[in-house]
Parts: sequence; structure tokens; C-alpha cells
Amino acid sequence: MARRWIWIGLAGFLIALLSVGLASAQAAKPLPSQLTVSRLSPIQTPAGTSLQLIKSLPPGDSDLTQSDLQAQAAPPRQVTALADPSNYGDRYATDIDGRILQNDFIAVLHETVGSAQSAINLFRTHHPRDQDQVSYHALIGRDGTIYYIVPPEKRAFGAGNSVFNGPNGPETVRTNAAFPPSVNNFAYHISLETPGDGMNNRRSHSGYTQAQYASLAWLLAQTTIPDSRITTHQAIDRSGNRMDPRSFNGQGFFALLRRYPTRSGLSG
Repeated sequence: MARRWIWIGLAGFLIALLSVGLASAQAAKPLPSQLTVSRLSPIQTPAGTSLQLIKSLPPGDSDLTQSDLQAQAAPPRQVTALADPSNYGDRYATDIDGRILQNDFIAVLHETVGSAQSAINLFRTHHPRDQDQVSYHALIGRDGTIYYIVPPEKRAFGAGNSVFNGPNGPETVRTNAAFPPSVNNFAYHISLETPGDGMNNRRSHSGYTQAQYASLAWLLAQTTIPDSRITTHQAIDRSGNRMDPRSFNGQGFFALLRRYPTRSGLSG
């Protein structure tokens, strides 16, 4: 059952956005998909396909370095940990003023600050109040396990007051008159489990494991989200209090991601 859910969930990037979007909350016709994604087969990736890299990742728990930019050839371990329905929703076809939305997807990187299990427990808790609802689409544990929490075609509540400043200028969407606009309607939220010395408000910690970087690269290699639309929670936040993912090795990560042949032409 979990295997079937993962397949269906990831394949959601290829279908039309199943959303409602009028300010009156009346149903709107779904728009065509904003994003095409290649080779969505995380469990059954055939040997020798373009998703496999040249070398395998050496074992170790230290942060990724420039000399350690090999990725694991096999898909990482994957677990379904679906959030409570109160913590995610549909992607809207229009904003609260009825304007049609056609934003391309972005990927937003986060960190948990707590353990992966505590984050999953939070997402599985029913939150009837809008201001308490929270989720990511995926979470990557310290051992590289990918936890699928919200189906990609759904809207995860990973960012509050937020704007993405990219090649097309500022992008944000308001879908609830009671809250500031955010990027949630066109974001794919991925979080990294924080190391033990990062359970605090300091600006840095010891960093993420090689397994986490490898799984993150593998996951984003399944999509056609270009490098220029992969961002961080800190970069999009407008509240002034988000720093995640702290101590993220962006240069090393993008070098790892670009080793995938599927990323050819997506670095812009």
C-alpha cells in the first residue's frame, strides 16, 4: 500500500493541479500541470537508467565536502508517513482575487530543528486552527531515509509570510485573506533532519550527513525544477526569523545534483 502511495504521490507532478481557488471557496476547474517531471520511479528505478550516477558514495557521517561529491547509485530508503489532512490542502487555480495562477514550481529547503520523528508526529497531529497547521512534502533523516509526508500535487504548509525572488521577479500567492501571501501554492517543501547540536537557535551547527545530501540530490533529480528555482526557507522568509537550513553546503550540493544526467539544461 505504501509503495502504491509513493508512486501515485510522486506521479502527481505530471497531472493537472487538482485545486480550488475562488475567494468564495467555490470549486474551480484545474489548470494544466505547471511542471513536468521525468522518471518518477523511486522504488523501481531500472539499473543503468539516467538517474544513476557514475560513482557510489563512500560511507560516513560527516558533512559533504568538495572531495566527497559522489552519490549513491541505488535509490535511497523511502518511507510513507502521511500527514494528517488538516496539515495540507489543495493547490489553488486562482488567488483570492480570482487571478489565474501559473507559477512554475520551486523547491524550498528546510531543517527540522528537532528530530525527524518529532516532526512526523507533529504533522500527524490534527490541527483544526489554520495558524497551527504545518507540513513538508518530504523529510530526509540523518541516515538518508526519505519520508514522504504530503503528496506533491497537494499544498504543504511549509512557509508563512514568504516571497520567492527569482529570474521572473518576486513571486508569491495569497490564498487566505486572514494570512499574508506565501509561496506554498507553488512550492515543493523538503526538510533535512537537524543534527544533535542544532536543537537551538544558533546560526550554525555541525551540518548534514553525506547520506542526506545524496538523498536530497536523488529526490530533486526526479524533478525538472531548475537550479535557479531551488531555494531555502531563509531566502524566501519575510518574517525575519527563519534561518534554515543552517550550515547548508550549497556549493557541494549543487555539484552533486548536477552529476545526474537528468539535470542537463536545468542549471539555469
